Amino acid sequence: MSELDVQVPTTFDPFADAKAEDSGAGSKEYVHIRVQQRNGRKSLTTVQGLKKEFSYNKILKDLKKEFCCNGTVVQDPELGQVIQLQGDQRKNVSTFLVQAGIVKKERIKIHGF
Repeated sequence: MSELDVQVPTTFDPFADAKAEDSGAGSKEYVHIRVQQRNGRKSLTTVQGLKKEFSYNKILKDLKKEFCCNGTVVQDPELGQVIQLQGDQRKNVSTFLVQAGIVKKERIKIHGF
C-alpha cells in the first residue's frame, strides 16, 4: 500500500488562550457582600475578598461604630477571613468601602434577595 496522508484528530482546547492570560476578566478579585437569613427576621451580612494586607479587625471596628451593629471576623478554610455583621448592611458596607478607599466600586459584588 502507498503512504496515505492520515490526520490524527487532536484535542482542541478553546479556552487555552484564556488560561494562559492572567489579565482576563475572570482574574479580577471581587469583594463579595452577601446577606444570609438567620431565624425569622434576623439576618447576617458577610464581606469576603478583601486584600490580606488590610487589618480586618480595624475595618470591623469602624463598620460596627458607623452602623451601630455587632460583628466578628471569622476564619473560613475555603474563603479565608470573612467579616460578619448583624442585620442587612449590604448597601451601607459597599458605600463605606468605596468612601474609605479600600475597594473601587466596580470591584464590589452585592448578592442577596
